[in-house]
Amino acid sequence: MTTDSKSIWIPSERLERFTAAALVRVGLPAADADCVAGLMAEADLQGSDGHGIIRLPQYVQRIEAGGINVRPDIRVVEERAAMAVVDGDNGMGHLVVSRAVRIAIEKARNAGVAWVGTRHSNHAGPASLYARMPVAHDMIGLYFAVGNANHLPPWGGMEMLLSTNPIAAGIPAGEEPAVVLDMATTVAAYGKVKAKAKRGEPMPEGWMIDREGRPLTDPRRAHEGFLMPIGGHKGYGLALIVGLLAGTLQGAAMGRDLVDFNADHVTPTNTGQAILVIDLAAFGGAGPFKAAVDALVRDIRNSERLPGVERIWLPGEQSHGRRAAYEKSGVPVAAALVDDLDQLAASLGIPGLR
Repeated sequence: MTTDSKSIWIPSERLERFTAAALVRVGLPAADADCVAGLMAEADLQGSDGHGIIRLPQYVQRIEAGGINVRPDIRVVEERAAMAVVDGDNGMGHLVVSRAVRIAIEKARNAGVAWVGTRHSNHAGPASLYARMPVAHDMIGLYFAVGNANHLPPWGGMEMLLSTNPIAAGIPAGEEPAVVLDMATTVAAYGKVKAKAKRGEPMPEGWMIDREGRPLTDPRRAHEGFLMPIGGHKGYGLALIVGLLAGTLQGAAMGRDLVDFNADHVTPTNTGQAILVIDLAAFGGAGPFKAAVDALVRDIRNSERLPGVERIWLPGEQSHGRRAAYEKSGVPVAAALVDDLDQLAASLGIPGLR
């Protein structure tokens, strides 16, 4: 996360309470609101500022417009020993995916591995939240999702038929922090574009191009172009495969069927996600695996560096450190966003963040 003098530092507990109060006000049951608010606060705490409280006004707008079901019947509609499909009944994505992960963890205890996918879900925040959940159970988590708006054309094309389609992995370690990879299949997730716009900062060249193929750096003009895939045509291919696995396989939306939840607050999105959980107990036990991960992490961290490089980072290390720092100092929230949230609070009749 980028911070500056325009950021206001707010304890994550306050963000969580504020979010829960707002969600209850628009109709979520208290327990569901607490679950969603906790995951949103965790997103901000780890520095995923494009997926935390910045999304609250959008969620509220969508709920008030009838685009999200505040009392869904989240249920398993397909099931075998090592798989399930969860129908989210258009509920909040955080609730749907959390349920899917819990089911996958229990199935993996019995089968060694488990795949659980979702359909009729919604935006659920950063992928790493869900890839990390199995880690606490000495399990590996691999998470896939279809993004909630198409921002990526096929390689060489101009029609945006694909989304950022993120992938995440949570790998348990022993004494070292877990290895947690969380990446969009585009150079930047669209949430980062929204965060840049809220802070009034330009985007780096390479995130987006306009329809003439020129670099687009003003996040306020993001609608004039599209995101770039990682690794050129390879990123396009990866976005396609992730979408097929997370969306099409479960009967969720992909391609032209995808609803842009940034522009349409009423139509159900039918978002798809999937979690693959691997129980280390089925592969020789957690102890030897985590010891091997520790050894590899240390080899990588202590390996020879290029001139001018102070440290080699492992995936998830910086988020781990950021979480520890923010737990003490609070989470930096853009002043403009705090203003927006206080206006939202006034409209809902709840105390503001300030």
